[in-house]
Amino acid sequence: MLSTVALLSSSTCSDIVEQQGPIIGKPDVKVENGQFTPELLNSLGRVSGPTVSPDGRKILYGVTYQDIEQNKGNRELWVMDVDGQNATQITKTPSSENNAVWIEGGRRIAFVYKEGDVTQMWVMNADGSGRKCVTALENGVDGFVLSPDEKHVVLISQVKYGKNAQDHHPDLKKANARIIDDLMYKHWDEWVETIPHPFVADFDGSQVTNVKDVLEGEPFESPMKPWGDVESLAWTPDSKSLIYVCRKKVGKEYAISTNSDLFRYELATGKTENLTEGMMGYDTYPIVSKSGRLAWLSMEHDGYEADKNRIFLMDTNGEKKDLTANWDYSVDAIAWSPDEQFIYFICPFQGTQPIFRMEVATQKVDTIASGTFDYDGLAFAGPDTLVTMRHNYAMPNEVFSVKAGEQPKQLSHVNDDLLAQLDSITIVRRLVRTTDGKDMVTWVVLPPHFDPAKKYPAILFCEGGPQSPVSQFWSYRWNFRIMAANGYVVIAPNRRGLPGFGTEWNAQISGDYGGQNMKDYMSAVDDMKREPYIDGDHIGAVGASYGGYSVYWLAGNHENRFACFLAHAGIFNLEAQYLETEEMWFVNWDLGGPFWEKNATTMKSYTVANPKNYVQNWNRPIMVTAGEKDYRIVFTQATQAFNAAKLMGLDARMVLFPEENHWILKPQNSILWQREFFGWLDRWLKPQAAPATEGSAPADSVK
Repeated sequence: MLSTVALLSSSTCSDIVEQQGPIIGKPDVKVENGQFTPELLNSLGRVSGPTVSPDGRKILYGVTYQDIEQNKGNRELWVMDVDGQNATQITKTPSSENNAVWIEGGRRIAFVYKEGDVTQMWVMNADGSGRKCVTALENGVDGFVLSPDEKHVVLISQVKYGKNAQDHHPDLKKANARIIDDLMYKHWDEWVETIPHPFVADFDGSQVTNVKDVLEGEPFESPMKPWGDVESLAWTPDSKSLIYVCRKKVGKEYAISTNSDLFRYELATGKTENLTEGMMGYDTYPIVSKSGRLAWLSMEHDGYEADKNRIFLMDTNGEKKDLTANWDYSVDAIAWSPDEQFIYFICPFQGTQPIFRMEVATQKVDTIASGTFDYDGLAFAGPDTLVTMRHNYAMPNEVFSVKAGEQPKQLSHVNDDLLAQLDSITIVRRLVRTTDGKDMVTWVVLPPHFDPAKKYPAILFCEGGPQSPVSQFWSYRWNFRIMAANGYVVIAPNRRGLPGFGTEWNAQISGDYGGQNMKDYMSAVDDMKREPYIDGDHIGAVGASYGGYSVYWLAGNHENRFACFLAHAGIFNLEAQYLETEEMWFVNWDLGGPFWEKNATTMKSYTVANPKNYVQNWNRPIMVTAGEKDYRIVFTQATQAFNAAKLMGLDARMVLFPEENHWILKPQNSILWQREFFGWLDRWLKPQAAPATEGSAPADSVK
């Protein structure tokens, strides 16, 4: 199934960047009357990847700007002092610098850069001068991790997977066909023709040599698609072994299993050892302490991609221990403290994503940074100071420093000037009583200049996943600040099936798609309708992916709670979804298996939970959108829903994006989507405003 191609070409990148086309930088935009628009949303700088220099004095980070006219974005590198002073842009090039890390004690920086059609590994001085390409892999470099002694590097590069038409029929040079014999032939937005492999190599600071494919001749991917990256790779402190994440399965076995493992590869001998054999769920995110202790994230059950992510520890004697046996929340990111006494981690918790610290010896957990924010990333600047990023519904990522017992300090100020010109919103944390007597955290976002004596249309936001958090996220598509800026109250419930409220709350949704979580949505709407400032006759339901499924299901079961609907990339027909999607473990776990297996769970999933079975009840206008390159939830789900709505005689609109996948990513498509989004909602949810009889400002609010 796998063919290894030549890895090295004689010359695939030059040492000097050729300026190809205009440079993308910070756009010159003007805010009109404090209004947040789709154009302004796409003009914000997107901060990412802060890393601290070895001496703890400098922070390297990236800022991406979108160019609406060019319809693309570009990431440049910046350096600032660890206290946030002297921020300086060190690159200004036509392509993005990614995966940037300090090398040689902070004297130089290594990164990946695309010149022409191929991305390679480069190095430069810490001020951005002296750029030099150091790899020449024919298929380029997707990412890399340097060994602790910086004498070796592991590179991620693509290798050919399977056979194409010409491999089967060499005489048909112009034939264009896909010949497929097993499952997992597509993934999210691509036909699987290549897969990533880790390549180990020598590195002397100026060139990479002796490149070797760790998985040569094997049809396995590492890092794992679609989300795997350099965090799937880790070196041992002696630089003699590499630890990599891999699910060594293909075809149907791959499609039904989430059982990945951590493998240790010895550079000198090529010997490979499975470190997590017998652990049946996802094993990911290896981090190795300076003394050689291995920590990683581990899920327990095979086939369950949204299982609790536990922190496991393997001591130097090989003994394994679950450090989170008494912690009922799923962990997203981990990092060793410099003294190895603690593991710092980020996880969804009660509607936010704080930073926590666990004492390894006792498993005692302390909260290091919290509030109405999400934190993103863990890097150390000294023994107990973290460099991270922070965002919420009101602002995108900026770099912050965090120290236990002190208030977090904002270090970068990329978007301060633009945000200061916008009218502010109000974020409210509200507890809603559910039909089964639980308290559900629901975020409510109020428009600028909110007046409780007025009535406002509202939007119910239905989260995707289904098991992804409704925390204080910042999105460039489902952006609550721009929704509020358009005069809507946003209702965002942490319904059943979301992480951050314990494993039972998170797991309840599996096998119950049309059940308690839909009741939770309606409880949130009913609760908000009691507020005099909510126009109960003009509430819309919106969502993407599982959120789009939720919109379709609610459209047939809402009992006139909603005035209109909007679904993006949603599942309309669960039977079709079972056979159209690619990750079979997902539908097997969540729906109970294929629709031809007549067990209690599948009968419920494909009848009670199937949106298509309620089309006869649809009675409100509906808009559907989708990307035609979405192979996860195929765009034909949207066409089915649109056709059903039109055949029912409803007002309906469909917007399809031929070049987009599960997400709308290109700047102009993003703006078009936002315009269509608000055009549809405004049409159905904004009649002549009527004053409320009475009202008061909500409590527990955050500006």
